[in-house]
Amino acid sequence: MSHVPQHRARKRFGQNFLRDPGIIGRIIRAIGPRDGDRLVEIGPGQGALTEPLIEETGKLEVIELDRDLIPGLRVQFFNYPEFVIHEGDALAFDFAALKGDGPALRVVGNLPYNISTPLIVHLLEAEDAVADMHFMLQKEVVERLAAEPGGPDWGRLSVMAQYYCQVEQLFIVPPEAFVPRPKVDSAIVRLTPHATLPHTAHDTTLLFALVKQAFGQRRKTLRNNLKGRVDADTLEVLGIDPGRRPQTLTVEEFVRIANRVATDDSGEDKT
Repeated sequence: MSHVPQHRARKRFGQNFLRDPGIIGRIIRAIGPRDGDRLVEIGPGQGALTEPLIEETGKLEVIELDRDLIPGLRVQFFNYPEFVIHEGDALAFDFAALKGDGPALRVVGNLPYNISTPLIVHLLEAEDAVADMHFMLQKEVVERLAAEPGGPDWGRLSVMAQYYCQVEQLFIVPPEAFVPRPKVDSAIVRLTPHATLPHTAHDTTLLFALVKQAFGQRRKTLRNNLKGRVDADTLEVLGIDPGRRPQTLTVEEFVRIANRVATDDSGEDKT
């Protein structure tokens, strides 16, 4: 592996650079890059994942916000004509436009903890643009993404992610794999968008607004949390006990509630 130029990690970018070659190899095997893949790496940093990814396929696109890292990346991968750098913020990046008429994107990255949740939401909203995602995230975020209804980690992010994707927690990455060492464990997660949604909401904006409202106060019941939006009688008609707490509801049940509200709001029969 080529020499990686030294760069002081920037706190404002949440940078922790991956150094452990064993972990790097394990991540690459989990991604399984293949010829013909449209690979996009978010936050390549000093190229720890970039180098083995581009060695597998010969082409890679990266999105990097830190301008100081870009010259080093250009030098490091100058001999790969299909290495493309997009300078900018992944949170504002148009992934659908990047895909264009080509194959869906395979997105990878060691994501800064401070942007991981909004970035995943941004990518989920891109829907058909993304074939799959492999991310290194704070372990607690991965546990929320992969949680099951009824558990303490099940919440708004779980519902949003699992509405769109199959979520797999792959393995833990300890702090000593990074420089500087973060104060928390990390984990690798695979998000694979459903080819066909198991449960389809008439209005996803409404669905996620209701989910947000439902989880506003986790200790309170649906009757209280959805007051003013969905009454107890409507929940009972849908076969959902209004005395339940939001963390006990499945994705299907949230979709059922949202579709009933959408139907009531429009006055049309969409069932």
